Amino acid sequence: MVLQPQSEHPHGLEDQDFDELFTTDKPVIFAYHGYPAIIHKLTYHRHNHDNIHVRGYKEEGTTTTPFDMVVLNNLDRYQLALDAIRRIPRLSGEVEKATARYWTMMERHKLYISEHGDDMPEVRDWRWTS
Repeated sequence: MVLQPQSEHPHGLEDQDFDELFTTDKPVIFAYHGYPAIIHKLTYHRHNHDNIHVRGYKEEGTTTTPFDMVVLNNLDRYQLALDAIRRIPRLSGEVEKATARYWTMMERHKLYISEHGDDMPEVRDWRWTS
């Protein structure tokens, strides 16, 4: 409930604190485990609401691989990166190249899971490193 203004909920952030965290004029991309509309409703009265983009659960997918579930809901790391590239003005020259790379990766992904029934090794075995 901290996303709401404090005037709406006792746990909400003051406008100044919210603006410091999320800015008043920059793109903000949420990768949310629930329905995107919830984030939009909670941030509706915030200064930067028009720049808030939410990726979340769309009830897409059935029994498939873990990565395919996030692909089907447009929550995969590649789609999130593409969202950022599209919204950052200094990266506007990279949009076409990044979009082509994304679709190439999605084609590889679909072919791989249909053949192997598992996520691609570079996705399945990826680990966060410092």
